[in-house]
Amino acid sequence: MSRTVLCRKYQEELEGLDRAPYPGPKGQDIYDNISKKAWKEWTDHQTMIINEKHLSLMDPSTREFLQTEMEKFMTGGDYEKAEGYVPPSK
Repeated sequence: MSRTVLCRKYQEELEGLDRAPYPGPKGQDIYDNISKKAWKEWTDHQTMIINEKHLSLMDPSTREFLQTEMEKFMTGGDYEKAEGYVPPSK
């Protein structure tokens, strides 16, 4: 049986991550409070931002920017969106 968490983004019980995505307290917080669904959406969104803005993960300011954007994304804040992106129609 899979582990469930009260997802911070969706405010409902959803399947949790299999392991913490980062070491330390931040990773534990994500593991305890973010669902697999929300984490997958974030990693996809993060990839779009990195590609759209040509960001380098070697730059500490980029990593700080992405951490801030992740917090906004997970809490319903006004997060950065890829310019010109149109989601596929279903």
